[in-house]
Amino acid sequence: MFKGSMPALVTPFRNGELDIETLKKLVEWHIGEGTNGFVPVGTTGESPTLTHAEHETVVEEVVKATAGRVPVIAGAGSNNTVESIRFAQHAEKVGADGILVVTPYYNKPTQRGLIAHFTAIHDCCALPIIIYNIPGRSVVDMTPETMAELAKLDRIVGVKDATGDLARVCDQRLHCGRDFIQLSGEDATAHGFNAQGGTGCISVTANVAPKLLAEMQAACASGDYATALNIQDLLMPLHKAIFTEPGLVGAKYAMSRLDLCSDEVRLPLTGLSDSTKALIDAGMRHAGLIG
Repeated sequence: MFKGSMPALVTPFRNGELDIETLKKLVEWHIGEGTNGFVPVGTTGESPTLTHAEHETVVEEVVKATAGRVPVIAGAGSNNTVESIRFAQHAEKVGADGILVVTPYYNKPTQRGLIAHFTAIHDCCALPIIIYNIPGRSVVDMTPETMAELAKLDRIVGVKDATGDLARVCDQRLHCGRDFIQLSGEDATAHGFNAQGGTGCISVTANVAPKLLAEMQAACASGDYATALNIQDLLMPLHKAIFTEPGLVGAKYAMSRLDLCSDEVRLPLTGLSDSTKALIDAGMRHAGLIG
């Protein structure tokens, strides 16, 4: 169910408020471009600065707009287990197909604490769970051994791996089994991730270039890594440019260049510097997205 190119969907704003009409248009555009699924209200969806009500509204609207055409994995992560349970139960109530749960950030739980946190969320609803392991942001790394313990639970079905360590993919296959879903969380290594045993990417750049990234993922799935590498070569300057400053800010700026949405973000994030905008423009031209 969870494979291919799945944008970590941005949350569009207009004058500080949710722009739901633009959000619905983005869903339609993405599906037309070949996107394989959506992940709303992750970090790229600005979940840290959404209210609980806004978070839940975005999930519900994306589920409604998608109307079962592709899966929706709703962000349900928090460093507060009770809060994560709330988001998980809401996602189930409104018809999401799964939830993405990040390793708790800032409070730095032990591996034992990670098992307790994810088990509590597993037990609170009937949705499949994708673990989001991103030690660069959460400052805790879920080990393959811990992941293997969690993989024994019925509904913990996979991982979004943003470690950037391609050897980790093979290690997790050994510990969690070949059927455990592994999705890349890093655009720059997504091609190699698939070669190691991954089946897709929850992508920031797919907000900007969904067709190319869906084609790259399809090429990998068919074993045509030469074609996939050609696409990766086209997109690499854009991947790098988008992450010169926080990735969601770069993605929204690039989307604004395509008239898809405003580049508006919420504090403490700010708009891009002119030098970063120039890098993104150059990356978009290299990929053939603008003239």
